[in-house]
Amino acid sequence: MNALEILLAEVVDYAGLFPPAALGMTEAARNFAEYRGGAERWMLGRFVAPAARLSELSEAIDLLGPAVPNGAAGPWRVSALAGAPLDAAERDASWETDRARIAALRATGRAAVDALELRGATMRALTLARGASDSVGVAPESTFVEVPWGADHDGLAGAARDLGVALKLRTGGVTPDAFPGADVVARFLAACVARGVRFKLTAGLHHAVRGEHPLTYEPGCARGTMHGFLYVLAATALLVAGHAASDVEPLLAERDAGALAFDDDGLRWRGLGAGLTDLRGARRVFVSFGSCSFAEPVAELRALGLLTAISGGTASRAGRGPEHEHASSSFG
Repeated sequence: MNALEILLAEVVDYAGLFPPAALGMTEAARNFAEYRGGAERWMLGRFVAPAARLSELSEAIDLLGPAVPNGAAGPWRVSALAGAPLDAAERDASWETDRARIAALRATGRAAVDALELRGATMRALTLARGASDSVGVAPESTFVEVPWGADHDGLAGAARDLGVALKLRTGGVTPDAFPGADVVARFLAACVARGVRFKLTAGLHHAVRGEHPLTYEPGCARGTMHGFLYVLAATALLVAGHAASDVEPLLAERDAGALAFDDDGLRWRGLGAGLTDLRGARRVFVSFGSCSFAEPVAELRALGLLTAISGGTASRAGRGPEHEHASSSFG
């Protein structure tokens, strides 16, 4: 596999239910079903849904018919967002309800929650996350706890490593102040890479390269600076390659689409480089990013001429991305 294939395999978790798309369940489920059968399905990760809406998701899958969700790709992989924060007073009752919904979805055989997305800003929250993952049979390394921008990312990453759970950072929203600075993202990436902790990012990563974009799909809406998912992936690879966070942080502020180069040996950016082994290492920690659009990231990559560099055999290897690398040597 070439550098782009490694970086992009199963990288987009489809979150069409969430703003700014905010689609209804039927439309979002239909989109996901179509993406699963499309040419770029090798880039597609999980369907993201609140635990409170899992029964609604099950009904939507039923409406699509058995041939769609139970095709060659198998049952849908779902990432469920729990209701109450882990450190909230109502956590226990809320989690019991979420747990029942997760079990009910798995019982259908049509979809299963194999990742959790939780909220909690404390070390105790990470311990509770480990317990939550164990109680529903989700691997702890696929249990992502969202942490605040200003938290001690290194300390939380150390605790997450010890407990075996993963972290999550919010990278955007529908207002300009919902986007963290490049320094915050760099600090989070560096902490996770240094500790070997798996992570995902969520929101605001529709675009491949950093730039000014509309914050919603409404006509005349406000614009803001959005991070570029391709350059965040590349920054992670450079950190894995041993480059200092201070040297990599400017990449997160890079706006030149031509500054990043890919070849059969890896990637290069303004004198810094990462090889294929580094890229594989980056994807072992950078699991995915949540996006309310799958078509938009694909369209941007195509417009940049990057998808044409990927061999046609990639689609046949769908399902063999970094999530499965530990179980198969066919990746790379």
